[in-house]
Amino acid sequence: MIKKEFCAENFTRVPEAISLGASRIELCDRLDVGGTTPSKEVIKETLDYAHKHDVSVVTMVRPRGGSFVYDQNEKEQIIRDAKEAIALDVDGIVFGCLTEQGTIDRELTEKLINIAGSKESIFHMAFDSIPDEKQTQALNWLIEKGCTRILTRGGKTGTALENKNRINALIDKAQSDIEILPGGGITHADLENIKIEIPAEQYHGTKVIPLS
Repeated sequence: MIKKEFCAENFTRVPEAISLGASRIELCDRLDVGGTTPSKEVIKETLDYAHKHDVSVVTMVRPRGGSFVYDQNEKEQIIRDAKEAIALDVDGIVFGCLTEQGTIDRELTEKLINIAGSKESIFHMAFDSIPDEKQTQALNWLIEKGCTRILTRGGKTGTALENKNRINALIDKAQSDIEILPGGGITHADLENIKIEIPAEQYHGTKVIPLS
């Protein structure tokens, strides 16, 4: 069964997305800057509705747009937001933290995976900013630490379909040790073709569901 993860900016389109087949909601604020942490009230409203319809909700934990390199105050905010989201009973948290060298910020990332605990931990498209030659090492480290899933468009730019070779290579390397979630320019109109070109078990996007 193919999963469709709808990327929602606030609660507004969530009911329609669920009615049209969304099996998971990635809840964000400020998609214009790539997504930030939604408010507690929006998380509560979304959880209440989605869980009544047997749909899971994962929440973005990101203090701002821009780079994925965070200072100490931002790191503390990320940790607070992650703990708050888990306390509200989200099904997972979505994050991506890098060093100045473009590698995973291991200390912060491990803390977030541990905060998620038995819930899902998702490393988002910050993964695509890791240098190509360091991505296998990053993948293996995330597997070792028990990360649930990586959201990727297969490159810093372009669509998932344009970057299909890299995404398929990640899927092959991941095996069943970590989920690979393709995203980036995937729409409901081209999903059938994308399933052939990128044979994943789940797909992500703001247009992966045919909203009116």
